[in-house]
Amino acid sequence: MIYYSTNGKAPLATLQKAVVKGLAEDKGLYMPQSINPLPRSFFGSIQDLSFQEIAYQVADCFFGEDVEAEALRKIVYDTLSFDVPAVRVTDNIFSLELFHGPTLAFKDVGARFMARLLQYFIRDLKDSKDLKEVNVLVATSGDTGSAVANGFLGVEGIHVYVLYPKGKVSPIQECQFTTLGQNVTAVEVDGVFDDCQALVKSAFMDRELNERMQLTSANSINVARFLPQSFYYFYAYAQLKKLGLADNVVACVPSGNFGNICSALFGKRMGLPIKRFIAANNANDVFFHYLLTGIYTPRASVQTIANAMDVGDPSNFARIYDLYNSSHEAICADISGASYTDDQISGTMRECLKQTGYLLDPHGACGYRALQEGLREGEVGFFLETAHPAKFKQVVDDICGTDIEIPARLQAFMKGKKKSVPMGKDFGEFKSYLMSR
Repeated sequence: MIYYSTNGKAPLATLQKAVVKGLAEDKGLYMPQSINPLPRSFFGSIQDLSFQEIAYQVADCFFGEDVEAEALRKIVYDTLSFDVPAVRVTDNIFSLELFHGPTLAFKDVGARFMARLLQYFIRDLKDSKDLKEVNVLVATSGDTGSAVANGFLGVEGIHVYVLYPKGKVSPIQECQFTTLGQNVTAVEVDGVFDDCQALVKSAFMDRELNERMQLTSANSINVARFLPQSFYYFYAYAQLKKLGLADNVVACVPSGNFGNICSALFGKRMGLPIKRFIAANNANDVFFHYLLTGIYTPRASVQTIANAMDVGDPSNFARIYDLYNSSHEAICADISGASYTDDQISGTMRECLKQTGYLLDPHGACGYRALQEGLREGEVGFFLETAHPAKFKQVVDDICGTDIEIPARLQAFMKGKKKSVPMGKDFGEFKSYLMSR
């Protein structure tokens, strides 16, 4: 498969280059030249397949031309060593629980897949003596950092730098990437997520830095991070089909950097019969305003209780815009939007627990409310419960009056000692730090 840049000014790339480089030379995001459809027979029997079997067939469409079949199968099966159940919350609303992986967040899927695929390519490049140590730069507003850090922990030939905004991730999230050590370095940036993301992008564009170090990204700008997230949309559809509820399916995605919903849209192009999508935003609702006006106006992010969605300039908007040939009308035909304040999110969490007994995290609450308000007669919806509520224990307990038990996997992270490198948001400081490593 050949990949091109959304900015249209960079050379075409192989999958290997797209994964190892992360960002195209013209600062654009890589896109596959074609999206291979899955056969109708696949969807006819999808309800009888396991999560891993479904994911392998989807992965084969994206990566099968570039990765040996058995290697790709191993990557998929190793990545998906946990379930992603669709849990009924109301008669017509299901929660797709994406928190059963190692770090209890949806990004375990993309991060674990990318770690294994990058290791596959590194081994190949090392054999040809074309590669030194790969340095993975990742900006996080919460769950990305922990998923990537743990996905790459101990992987030979790779060093991970996690950039996160000081004081703007939950204490439990912070523990998951600041206590690991080994080949993981946490960089605590005095700013917001957009500042972290800007530092990462600037690093990729700096010629001197790239001559010194081999850099790549594990944010959803990397095709190996965002494309595997399509796996669980196919699996959600399969679970609903098994219940006889797949005729009018709506997927609602709590959206921050928009890699998640972007992967779902790729799935739709492959034939996934999801009727439409809802992008649920918190107060950082740049995309929602685009849907209403046709004008995309990035702005500084603001801090909310759904912190993983605190993104004011979502990178993957460029991919969605490209996928729909820059047509606002075409985008609106497949995607609607919603935006909620902290008070609305809090109220939804309390009301859902009271009425259904289901405990939402703040991000899932955006998705649940959007479905409550947006489902039409005859439709069945699922929203993504992107992280375990315990990852936001203080916020959730304060809102819902609960005392969430912290799962053992999270408790293990909290026993470690925090190690981080303080950093301003000036790129010169960050560059000097990397050059001195």
